Amino acid sequence: MRACLAVSVSLALLATPALAAERAEYIGTREPFASDAVYFVVTDRFVNGDTRNDHRDQGGAHPTFDIPVPCPDKVDGNIGYLGGDFRGVLDNAAYMRALGFGAVWITPIVDNPDQAFTGSRPISCTSTLTDRGKTGYHGYWGVNFYKVDEHLPSEDLQFADLTAGLHAAGLKVVLDIVGNHGSPAWTMPQAQPQFGQVFDAQGRLLADHQNLPPQQLDPQHNPLHAFYNNVGPVDGKDGSIFDGNLAELGDFNQDNPAVMEYLVGAYLQWAGQGVDALRIDTIGWMPHRWWHEFVRRMRAEHPGMFMFGEAFDYDAGTIAEHTWPANANVSVLDFPLRGALEQVFGTAGKGFETLGEPLHLQGGPYANPYELMSFYDNHDMPRLQASDAGFIDAHNWLFTARGIPVLYYGSETGFMRGRAEHAGNRAYFGQQRVDAAPTSPIFGPLKRIATLRQRTPALQRGLQVNERLQGDQAVFLRVLQHGDIQQTALVLLNKGDAPARMRVQRYLQAGRWQDALDGGSQQVRNQLETEVPAHGVKVFVLDAPVKQPALQRVLDAAMQDQRARDVRLGR
Repeated sequence: MRACLAVSVSLALLATPALAAERAEYIGTREPFASDAVYFVVTDRFVNGDTRNDHRDQGGAHPTFDIPVPCPDKVDGNIGYLGGDFRGVLDNAAYMRALGFGAVWITPIVDNPDQAFTGSRPISCTSTLTDRGKTGYHGYWGVNFYKVDEHLPSEDLQFADLTAGLHAAGLKVVLDIVGNHGSPAWTMPQAQPQFGQVFDAQGRLLADHQNLPPQQLDPQHNPLHAFYNNVGPVDGKDGSIFDGNLAELGDFNQDNPAVMEYLVGAYLQWAGQGVDALRIDTIGWMPHRWWHEFVRRMRAEHPGMFMFGEAFDYDAGTIAEHTWPANANVSVLDFPLRGALEQVFGTAGKGFETLGEPLHLQGGPYANPYELMSFYDNHDMPRLQASDAGFIDAHNWLFTARGIPVLYYGSETGFMRGRAEHAGNRAYFGQQRVDAAPTSPIFGPLKRIATLRQRTPALQRGLQVNERLQGDQAVFLRVLQHGDIQQTALVLLNKGDAPARMRVQRYLQAGRWQDALDGGSQQVRNQLETEVPAHGVKVFVLDAPVKQPALQRVLDAAMQDQRARDVRLGR
């Protein structure tokens, strides 16, 4: 009996010819990274592990440390550096691993300006795309992509040391990268050093926006302007915002080969220091052809490197284009599903049927829906507004349904729930909150379900077959029949306020099903019946080849759909 086979089972194992003749292959994805749920930290806001790199006196007349944004309800935001660093991440690697995560995603590590920005519009508790008085604590305002920002390393902990330490703790490293833009570049009352500038690995100036609006740049006659596009901002009412620059950021010129050379060189430098995967910021703002070439060159040095992009769009057909082999050939953050997750587990309280369509299990636009990054909030939107039970329900879904789960730091306690970007979404978490996290009602159930996914291959990469998604109940199977793994996981979710007696007959195979969370087993002939607690989950696992005819038909159709999709997309 082999219940819940360890995740360490190699994906490279292939069925022998004899075994292959006996059973079909059922698999959602072969992507190795699908084994690892991702814990996402804004590094500066996680834990200050070394106060010696805080640079609290930096910025002169435009200081960079601890800049509150007052909110009417007295729960203030902050747009300055708050001290989080590599040491704070590494000190809590065991915490993340024990919580059930196999990877940590950190925000960009490249050098950012040494002052607060004086341009743009004023920031308020509810504003977006306003940057006056803000600093580059988040890392997305790169000025030297070959240099690590001085707020992050310690004397004895450089980036390569961080990745080595995280690997030793059993965590892969996802590095956030930016290819679309540099730092804020114009609207300053007077030009500030570094803003709108790009420096090479030796610290030499390569590009300078010179505090000019994009349409006043002259790339043909001024080499310092050639790094940037000279298309001005496009208002949403006049066309797509993707036609112009994002906020006042220096918008890189995708047609300049020097931009590609610069960014590929920089990210190969960091990838060579122990990076396992890349998260690509603002992938939707540069053309497919640019990302196709960038990804090709990165994978030429790091074959098979997993990457996923941020295309902040709720249209599945639009963001799916990035997953196609002819384009970037990467995964994406699943924004359409995110919108549905908020409706189901947030205050709207919609039923599980809301999640059916955005799963796109068959016939959808994605190269492979099982490789999408599933999440319900992040640093660019209000955190999920939900009760403790809502978070528990969301996690029970996130770690059992298709996709690779991504959890934003602090969500294990419902930290700053409902707060927008400048209203506390990116608030400092800190070591005290990390240490106290296990006392949260959300923490234990999250650890329980995340750990189950970590040890159950079918939940990581198995095909999903929905038995019912209706109201407060969800019942589905995850099936993995690949190599020496023959595993079916039956998932039953109840987001209601009372226990539910749930019965399953459809697609159910006879055999002894192991209760993967609570222990024990059920001998099943025609049906399985169990009570699922309020806001609870039950998972039963059968380690046996699929023989149930109705289930075989559905799985065969799913595999045929995937093969047809591969042919259509040229995979």
